Amino acid sequence: MYDIILFDLDGTLTDPMIGITKSVQYALEKMGIVEDDIAKLTPFIGPPLTVSFKEFYGMNDDEAKQAIAYYRERFSKVGLYENLAYDGIKELLEDLRRQGKTLFVATSKPTVFSIKILEHFGLSHFFKEVIGSELDGTRAEKSQVIKFVLSKIAGYDASKIIMVGDRKYDVVGAQENGIAAIGVTYGYGGYDELQSVKANYILSTVSELRDFLCKAPAKE
Repeated sequence: MYDIILFDLDGTLTDPMIGITKSVQYALEKMGIVEDDIAKLTPFIGPPLTVSFKEFYGMNDDEAKQAIAYYRERFSKVGLYENLAYDGIKELLEDLRRQGKTLFVATSKPTVFSIKILEHFGLSHFFKEVIGSELDGTRAEKSQVIKFVLSKIAGYDASKIIMVGDRKYDVVGAQENGIAAIGVTYGYGGYDELQSVKANYILSTVSELRDFLCKAPAKE
């Protein structure tokens, strides 16, 4: 089975919907765009913010950079705590550590925010390291994050490593680095999105994820 497990953060370990969407709403308003329905902003959960501001609101590079700065004005003070750990996640992580698994967080969210969120929920100690993007935009793509995590594992066996995430970016990033991926549908991608990029496994609940990752190795 898998001995090293990489977890996405948003939509996989925690539900950041309120904090992210309200911070995007704040940034859009600062850019002169009014969006009253924060439910319409849930596609921002998962991809790099630069990608989302460009794709969904047609911003150029400079506009997206400014929107991200506004986003972080709110998110760094308020939004990162408008968040909830999914039920059963702490127990899942406890079981995995008890079984001797090595756990990493691999997220497109800036590392500094990711660590604060995990510390807030008392989850940071389960992970060997938390790897995210940098505030200057470096390592924003999920494939780059996963590559960086793998660079920290000496002589790794790719067949023993798996990525867990809720969006297609997690699956594609894993594929580009030669490791397997579990797509979870309790987050923000959904079954169709995860199937379209051929996730190795698609699971619908934290309980299913726990059963899959914690099951004993097959006997010889």
